[in-house]
Amino acid sequence: MTRPLEGIRVIEFGNFIAGPFCGMLLADMGAEVIKIEPLTGDLARAIPPIIDKKSAAFITLNRNKKSLALDLKSNRGRSLALEILKTANAIIENNRPGVMQRLGLGEEDVKKINNKIVYTSVSGFGQTGELKNRAGINLIIEALSGTLSVMGEKGEIPPRPGLQTADILGAMFATYSTLSGLIGQIKHNQGMHADVSLIEASIASAVWETTEYLSSGVVPEQLGHSHRASAPYQLFETDDKRYIAIGAPSDAHFKKLMDILDLNDLLGNPKFISYSSRKENEKDLVPFVANKIKDFNSSNLEIKLTEAGIPCGCVRNYEEALSNPHSIQRQLVTEINDGQGSKIKTVRNPVLINNKPIKINNFAPELGEHSFEILSEVGIDEGVFSKLVSDGVAI
Repeated sequence: MTRPLEGIRVIEFGNFIAGPFCGMLLADMGAEVIKIEPLTGDLARAIPPIIDKKSAAFITLNRNKKSLALDLKSNRGRSLALEILKTANAIIENNRPGVMQRLGLGEEDVKKINNKIVYTSVSGFGQTGELKNRAGINLIIEALSGTLSVMGEKGEIPPRPGLQTADILGAMFATYSTLSGLIGQIKHNQGMHADVSLIEASIASAVWETTEYLSSGVVPEQLGHSHRASAPYQLFETDDKRYIAIGAPSDAHFKKLMDILDLNDLLGNPKFISYSSRKENEKDLVPFVANKIKDFNSSNLEIKLTEAGIPCGCVRNYEEALSNPHSIQRQLVTEINDGQGSKIKTVRNPVLINNKPIKINNFAPELGEHSFEILSEVGIDEGVFSKLVSDGVAI
């Protein structure tokens, strides 16, 4: 089957996560993603764990791509990059604002040779504004965006999320922007510049919290394990010292939960009669529920609740999340190899197309693995390429 983005050429100037994750998603869908790296390579090539002298994280983030290694600070390297960009449909870059312009590869520079290109810039704070040049790595964005302010128990230091939330949210919005631009390119014969800010992606994703503040003027606070609008809707400890997530978002769910927990006497209490009253009186309700749940084995309770149609789930570690029968049936984990004996397991793209997983064709490329192949398209023969290598322009 032809993948949706086959025939689309994307040039990625990406480091670490946000740009490369966007490029990975486009490559999975069939785009030819050419990763232009400095001669020292993407810094993520050194991120542990290192398997067979290769970064496992880099392999995942850069699968299905090609690598062209150029010294973009040299006139020759820059001119070669511009030649390649003449053939591109899109650019992804996640440098600090101003870097691409200083290299002569900014939006205006590229549009002079390819005015229909889709140019997506990802940065911590966006391309304009007083903070545009401030360093914006993941934890800093989580702090400044408000994300951390609603995490953890009230009055305690907010816990750091275990995931790279800001980077991944930014990458998702960058992918959305790039795909939207490509549709505009095809339908309307025009290019586009997308300015994606990690901090704004994080703020925009906080739908409950921003709505609460903007509609009422009330600043959202830390809620611990509670939900912002529903109760009971949180984690509870069981008798085997595991944690189970339970949500009872409707009156029907609540009645079934009370029946299973033998708390039917609470159903007639005016404090717990409706969705809003249960949230309003959450501090009175939750102790009853928590005390009862401590008498249950986590697995047995999960089965009972699931059979009753109540949203629930025991807290899993990643071994459990990746190795359970459902994940195995849906082939969530796949193995890729580099054709030279090296193999690595990775999580497939979460999208199924026509009920089939998206195939991962290639390992992440070695630094400069495709340099000659790509440069030969713009008239570089073996002799000239060897001179570029000896001059420190390419690898």
